[in-house]
Amino acid sequence: MKIFRIAAAVVVAAIGLALMAIAPALAADPFGTWLTEDKKGKVHIVNCGGALCGNLVWIKEPLDPETNKPKLDKHNGDASKQGRPLLGVPIVLNMKPSSTAEKWDGQVYNAEDGNTYTGSFTMTGANSAELKGCVLAGLICKAQTWTRTN
Repeated sequence: MKIFRIAAAVVVAAIGLALMAIAPALAADPFGTWLTEDKKGKVHIVNCGGALCGNLVWIKEPLDPETNKPKLDKHNGDASKQGRPLLGVPIVLNMKPSSTAEKWDGQVYNAEDGNTYTGSFTMTGANSAELKGCVLAGLICKAQTWTRTN
């Protein structure tokens, strides 16, 4: 009987340790759909080969007021991409895990100015994250808080 109690205690302790190891990973889960800080767009983030990738999946005002047609990626620095629909455009680009558990580093595309920046995605809570874009090797950065929508 004593051996059974010791074995049960060992099993319970092992399960507890396993759950503690899993909990931080669950808290830092970046996957899903995120509402931008200005509430004008939603970006769906998925795993793409061990990195984070995210495409624009919703726009508050999807039609261009000048043409009454879907908005295009007209500010893109690459002229060949200026005619593509804004919906579906990659925003979070190949962000890989950093040395910090809840942070990924890569690139961010800003459809408002058509530029791609060095960036990061950092979980700040179970349903909040900071997206940051930087220039000049990180000397000048701009960040916004995103909120999980699903």
